[in-house]
Amino acid sequence: MAAPTPHLDPTRDVLVRVEEVEQFYHGRIRILGPLCLEIRENEFLSIVGPSGSGKSTLLRMIAGVLVPTRGTIWLGPKRLHGVNRGAAMVFQSFALFPWLTVLDNVGIGLEAQGQGPRERAAKAEKYIELVGLRGYERAYPKELSRGMKQLVGVARALAVEPELLCMDEPFSALDVLTARTLRELVLELWANPEVMTKSILLVTHSVEEAVTLSDRVVVLKANPGRVADTLDLHHLARPRRADAPAVRETVDRIYGLLA
Repeated sequence: MAAPTPHLDPTRDVLVRVEEVEQFYHGRIRILGPLCLEIRENEFLSIVGPSGSGKSTLLRMIAGVLVPTRGTIWLGPKRLHGVNRGAAMVFQSFALFPWLTVLDNVGIGLEAQGQGPRERAAKAEKYIELVGLRGYERAYPKELSRGMKQLVGVARALAVEPELLCMDEPFSALDVLTARTLRELVLELWANPEVMTKSILLVTHSVEEAVTLSDRVVVLKANPGRVADTLDLHHLARPRRADAPAVRETVDRIYGLLA
């Protein structure tokens, strides 16, 4: 199980601020917003909501790969224009290059940053070891299980040492036991001083997953996507058991907001 993380000050600096953001389909159908939220430094924030609430759309806007129709996304004091260079993404579909080895897949973002072969290999090997894939550096994606493929995706995202790790339903394609193991590993990596990334944004359909992992949970409603409530979970000590009364009560509260 992951070790408990220290209590985090909710007044700490804001890493990303989403301000009155809206997204329209074909310029006239509102699918998201207006919506405001903050991602703070050194926190684990989850976004939950039903299909059609705009969770992944919001994630892509924060990553800078989708421009909001209206509103502004701020990175600290600066307005986001283009790709968010301080963010990296872990995808549901793994998104690995099948012709590249594990080492090269993990190092691909470092190559894009202009790092040389030796530096790239050293950093890729570091994160491969941290996610527990040492010995698989020369393997290809087709030789890996689904869980191992997602570990490569996590290592690749962390290797570029982003300020913000964005995760889009990263465990939904995995079996129950593998998903639980990876959730625990993500918490361990988040608390590990060797990992530079300390802010995580998770999009998930699973209320239990969000409550188990997060410092705060943003609950979205659909049609259009908007914030129903934001729950602060700092009072729930880690590690969290899904059957613990306080955890179960929080899960039930979120389901009530989604109903």
